[in-house]
Amino acid sequence: MGAGVAIILLSAASRTWAQESIAQEEPPPASVEQDVTPMERTFRLFPERPGLFPRLKEKLKDLPPFFRDTKLDVNLRTYYLNGEQFGGTRDEAWAGGGALSYRSGWLLDRLSVGAVVYTSVPIFAPESRDGTLLLRPGQEGYAVLGQLYGRVKVFDDLFLNLYRYIYDTPYLNRNDNRMTPNTFEGYTFTGSLGGKDDGPGLRYGGGYITKIKERNSTEFVWMSQDAGARVDRGVGLAGALFSYGGFSIGAIDYYSDDIINIGYGETKFVLPVTKDLGVLFATQFTDQRSVGADLLKGSSFATNQFGARAEMSYAGALLTLAYTKNATGADLQNPWSGYPGYTSVMVQSFKGAGENAFMVKGSYDFSRLGAQGLTVYGLYVHGWGRASPPNLNEADADVQWRPEWSLLKGLWLRARYAFVQQHQGERNTTHEVRLIANYDFSLL
Repeated sequence: MGAGVAIILLSAASRTWAQESIAQEEPPPASVEQDVTPMERTFRLFPERPGLFPRLKEKLKDLPPFFRDTKLDVNLRTYYLNGEQFGGTRDEAWAGGGALSYRSGWLLDRLSVGAVVYTSVPIFAPESRDGTLLLRPGQEGYAVLGQLYGRVKVFDDLFLNLYRYIYDTPYLNRNDNRMTPNTFEGYTFTGSLGGKDDGPGLRYGGGYITKIKERNSTEFVWMSQDAGARVDRGVGLAGALFSYGGFSIGAIDYYSDDIINIGYGETKFVLPVTKDLGVLFATQFTDQRSVGADLLKGSSFATNQFGARAEMSYAGALLTLAYTKNATGADLQNPWSGYPGYTSVMVQSFKGAGENAFMVKGSYDFSRLGAQGLTVYGLYVHGWGRASPPNLNEADADVQWRPEWSLLKGLWLRARYAFVQQHQGERNTTHEVRLIANYDFSLL
């Protein structure tokens, strides 16, 4: 397809919620019913947060909706990362910053505008330990207007989204696991049909994405250049998600002329067995291949990945088993996003040519024990079959706390640790520590 179309997250782009893009970057669900797949994340909506100044909001009540419904949201974030590479080098930085988000109400019930400014400044950043992606190269701070957009309501269930915005699709998303997210320049639409009262529903979207601003960058560059080709090309995307009760099936295609075509599909089925017990089964499939003049690698390539996942939840505890198998043609590519594979974790993505990976993960939500917002998980992934290194293992531990107390609501504290082992080379183990604090609140 030459023109292309894109799915987009309908409303989260206009807020600076500290939600991150891929599965391991979010709090673990307390049950299988709360599980969100990569395609479902594409269309997910977040609730409005009440403003801190209700009296000021009250004074705006008689103004036109464009001004009356204005939203000003703040995300404060601080992030410490300390990791080492197999070569023996160390990456380390502590940064602070966040985002300020503005979104208007609707003008004539048809047009809304918004903007988001992101910033990251060094608190502790040794120049010799660059590479964390928390800051610009050289451990430099930055500020950038990452979003500047208009939204047009064509009908109640059909929207146009114009210029610099944010997306959460499987292979084109925020990848929000550092200080600031990826943002994109493009022109898209989204719509939905049905889906009320657990009935059958279809959500769909389309558009064309021209440029991307990477997480620690202040510049928008062509999507093709960000992928590694020295030409100016955008990416067309098209996709849809059908859901009915606990079943969903969806697919999306990404096409960049002379660069790459990526097709992604998934299915999911959730079965609540009892009030406390539930099971989930999901599959995913990715197909990637060069197109046209093969400008990405200079020669043609083709590869694919199949993944399967099973989960069982009981009374706040959740057990996950996942398996992925990659074809031998080439490594899987994800130039514009975090990687959506079921076995992609904190450090490693297990996306090498010919690689197989198996993951076991256990998590627990302590809310039932009175510790609201406290979750923990541990996981282990074993990868085998790739050319170099032939075997790779990763073990992760994660503790998160999102207090529900009124004064602390919006605070998110997180500690993460990863241990990686490879069976090749002089240095065969590494580890990484991440400490993160987010505080989200709305001024209006």
